[in-house]
Amino acid sequence: MAYIQLLINLVAFAAILWAVNRFIPMNATVKKVVNAIVIVIAILFLLSAFGFFGPIVW
Repeated sequence: MAYIQLLINLVAFAAILWAVNRFIPMNATVKKVVNAIVIVIAILFLLSAFGFFGPIVW
């Protein structure tokens, strides 16, 4: 995977996280859980992109 694609995907994860935090009103506890889920998905994506984790099949 090219580094430009990796950067674009990370920016997309950040944009989703920002949009959820900014525009969707929800309880602080639920917001923390959503943030944690998005961060875990981003970490798994990075591990998969660099070959430390198997390919993620959706």
